[in-house]
Amino acid sequence: MANIIGVKFRSRGKLIYCDAGEISLQVSDYVVVDTGRGLDVAEVITLEAPSQPGGQLMMVVRRAEAEDLEEVRQNLEKEALNKCTEMAAQLGLKMKPLAARCDTNGEHVTIFFSAEERVDFRDLVRKLSHALERRVELRQLGARDEAKLLGSIGKCGYPLCCQNFLTRFAPVSIKMAKEQSLALNPMKISGICGRLLCCLSYESKEYAAMKKLMPQPKQEILTPWGKARVISTNLLKETVKIQLDDGMIREVALDELIHPEEKG
Repeated sequence: MANIIGVKFRSRGKLIYCDAGEISLQVSDYVVVDTGRGLDVAEVITLEAPSQPGGQLMMVVRRAEAEDLEEVRQNLEKEALNKCTEMAAQLGLKMKPLAARCDTNGEHVTIFFSAEERVDFRDLVRKLSHALERRVELRQLGARDEAKLLGSIGKCGYPLCCQNFLTRFAPVSIKMAKEQSLALNPMKISGICGRLLCCLSYESKEYAAMKKLMPQPKQEILTPWGKARVISTNLLKETVKIQLDDGMIREVALDELIHPEEKG
């Protein structure tokens, strides 16, 4: 007796009957089927054969393995991204599709995109859902989230922090760059996302605390060598560059300076 089963290649697709041969299967199993045009993965929907199968049946080659399901997922994500790009252009939508992600059973596709303004993508979602025969969701991302999604190499030569270990984006301000005595050059203090570097916030509290202990440039201070004027400070080295009354310039450790309470 033939082992005929019913499968679907897509959740909303047509029920197709196949010959499973001697392979023992259960409903919801995934199988690799020879479609005549190549191999494809399908889900077992029913184990009951129709009264009249009719025509030549497709053959089940084997049970689907994890690698087969992963390949199907990747192909679906690629197809979804390509169709979204194509249809967005046809509809004249000013958006840039970035990536597509499928859920574990492949019935829900989320497509991420970037755009300078808000986009009315309702018509696009309807067309994509019909073309892909799946539920489609579109999500607009900001510049930082786009960088996290796509990934890259930062100015430091390492993979982006947001892609590696950051679970949330901390607020970053230009004040943090000033506290760290960095050159306020947008090219140097901005990441590939065009926003301020996330790492500016990592030691911001430590820099702010150290800056309170440091004298200000042009301030007159007391040293073991007499009065001096502050030229600059180095927060990382915890040193102060000073000019003495005799014109000599020295770089001294912060703890070498004489505090007011130490006078006399």
